[in-house]
Amino acid sequence: MAMDARESTGTAGQMPVVVARSLGHGKLSRLKAALRVSALSLLILATLFAGGFGWFANKVSHLTTPADPAKADAIIVLTGGQSRLDAAMDLLASGKGERLLISGVHPSASRRQLQAAIGGDKRLFSCCVDIDRAALDTVGNAEESAKWVESHAYGTVILVTNNYHMPRSLLEMGRLLHGAKLEPYPVVNTNLDNGSWLTKPRALRVLFTEYNKYLLALARGIVPMKPTSDGIALAETAAGG
Repeated sequence: MAMDARESTGTAGQMPVVVARSLGHGKLSRLKAALRVSALSLLILATLFAGGFGWFANKVSHLTTPADPAKADAIIVLTGGQSRLDAAMDLLASGKGERLLISGVHPSASRRQLQAAIGGDKRLFSCCVDIDRAALDTVGNAEESAKWVESHAYGTVILVTNNYHMPRSLLEMGRLLHGAKLEPYPVVNTNLDNGSWLTKPRALRVLFTEYNKYLLALARGIVPMKPTSDGIALAETAAGG
């Protein structure tokens, strides 16, 4: 009986060690499984991101400037390049819209300076061009443009901006211009429809930057955000005051 007791005691003393090893092995297995899931998730996200960028770059590079756009009630051009302004003024001069809004003009630029920079018919500029100096970014462009369109009760608007900027501009404008139809007029400075953006570092950089901004604009539609001096923060909801 004494021998049986010793054997029983010895076996009992070893059980905590076996249990501890089993628990340690279980934790390690769960950690490995979690790492595999995380790695797979990252791979899927990276694939979706890369595929989305390919779609975006291909879509943008195939946008072309309409040769003879249909007449609209008005024209809006987003500042950011001389070619945009020239194209918008040409549309106005050809009677494609009754009035033109130039959105995002620097506050220090006077009306006379802007007219001199654009050139063209001074009388046309004087009678039919409005200037927005409040907008600081594409979201601001959309907000100020919506006010302008609503105040004039326009139904159709030609939107002028660069081809790479057009998807995000339409997205932001479309959220606010509920009663007006937008007609895109993309300005193409560099022909990229043959996939040459892959071999042009500057074009690739511009497209990649704009793609990330486009994703942020999409995300804002799901989680309200607003630009701040320190970056981007959650926007206050109506319920939160």
